[in-house]
Amino acid sequence: MPDDLGMLLYVPLRELENRVFAALAEAGFDDVTPAQARVFQWIGHDGSRLTELAEAARITKQTAGFLVDQLERAGYVERTRDPTDARARLVRIAERGQRAIPVGLAAVAQVQREWTAHLGRRRMAAMHDALIRLREITDPHL
Repeated sequence: MPDDLGMLLYVPLRELENRVFAALAEAGFDDVTPAQARVFQWIGHDGSRLTELAEAARITKQTAGFLVDQLERAGYVERTRDPTDARARLVRIAERGQRAIPVGLAAVAQVQREWTAHLGRRRMAAMHDALIRLREITDPHL
């Protein structure tokens, strides 16, 4: 059903993702997949453990490891020692990943401007507020 809540949330998200991936590809970052991006977006500023990434992305540790391996081979992330536990490793954003982030953020900002022009500032602000409030009860990582 085209007007059910799931579709109403999914279709704009998919459009936003498509625009981000198009901008990344145009900037030379054409080797990132949506699955890889879903792991990449959860990497903390100081790095994250693989188990944390798997949990945040809601995938298995094996799948997260596979995706991190791909991102590492492409130069987007690197694995380093965890300074708090010599046995553990952290996944950190590498230099190439740092260069890709502003491209993605600029694409998101452009989409937000277009959606604000279409919906108007009040509706866009109300939608943003509603989504933040929904996140309070749907995101276990808050």
